[in-house]
Amino acid sequence: MRLLPLTALVLALAALAAGVEPGGARVGLHVGITDTGAALYDDPATVYPVLHELGAQVLRVHLRWGGALGVARRRPVDGADPADPAYDWRLYDQVVLNAAANDVQIMFTIFGTPSWANGGVPPTRAPRDATRLEEFSYAAATRYSGTYTRADGVVLPRVRLWTAWNEPNLRIGLIPQWRRVGQRWVPQSAIDYARICNAVVAGVHGTALAGEQVACGVTAARGNNNPRGAKPSVSPLAFLRAMKRAGARGFQAYAHHPYYGGPSETPGTVPPGSGAMTLGNIDVLEREVTRLYGRIPIWVTEYGYQTNPPDSVFGVSWARQADYLEEAFAIAEDDPRITIMLWFLLRDEPDVTRWQSGLISAGGVRKPAFAAFEETSAALSAASRR
Repeated sequence: MRLLPLTALVLALAALAAGVEPGGARVGLHVGITDTGAALYDDPATVYPVLHELGAQVLRVHLRWGGALGVARRRPVDGADPADPAYDWRLYDQVVLNAAANDVQIMFTIFGTPSWANGGVPPTRAPRDATRLEEFSYAAATRYSGTYTRADGVVLPRVRLWTAWNEPNLRIGLIPQWRRVGQRWVPQSAIDYARICNAVVAGVHGTALAGEQVACGVTAARGNNNPRGAKPSVSPLAFLRAMKRAGARGFQAYAHHPYYGGPSETPGTVPPGSGAMTLGNIDVLEREVTRLYGRIPIWVTEYGYQTNPPDSVFGVSWARQADYLEEAFAIAEDDPRITIMLWFLLRDEPDVTRWQSGLISAGGVRKPAFAAFEETSAALSAASRR
């Protein structure tokens, strides 16, 4: 199976079919949830009806290329063939089937390099040859094209929304973050990410399917720009500029995670300094995206407030979480550049040292934010019908 060349014509047709006008005009705000854990591990008989009840239009899930739960833990003979026997799609087939049965659209985030593709190091290292990632992206987009029939006769639902990697400006997304070249430091993560972005874009659009959209960036809200620090990272604006210099191109939207910095920050609070891009100063990020890539849409692919209880450090009260959810979605609704807004998570993680921003507690209690999300999505849906 040969990949089709990525051309400006294919990209233009894909963008037009998706309802994105040449100037990046708004096509409406779509809301949903980011929660890979719920999608892969929780009882689908509970998860998907709840998403439907919430009015969540989109569920974002990490589609693991390699690492734990990776589709390609063995090297395929033909990486562009979704039926290659090295591939194991079973978990992700079930996700798209369950979502489609409950009128929820899946957004897949292609993430994690198999050890065979990066020299046997962790999945957060970029592939040595980005062609292997392009082939996998092509295979994934082909399998989830809406026309692919499995060996058992099941036609798999279509996935139109794709993102490349997750928070590559932090060590949890890509390592190394910085590399010394002579007397200066360069943001190696952005250089590596440009290859990752281009590979996913080329793979998805190489199918020539009309309407597929790929977002790149997927940046975390903060970065310290300190290559000598204990946890070096790259600030969002510095990362955006560096990935542009490294040649990242062809994507239809820029994805970002504009999280708050502490429990005293409201969604509209402008953060101090220039290292953070939150909802309070998302316009700064938008201007830079426009300068570098034109007026493409902004996808907020993660946002949320942790609650206290159980998080006594970064959490806010359950009532305040609901208030902040309403404020955050109002900011997104009023911003014509933001076309997707996803809350992280559906349900708190069982480990209290991890994320506690769910609409439902780990014990199954619905927080006030659950009703706030439901009311917000219903109001947006009603507005779109007017």
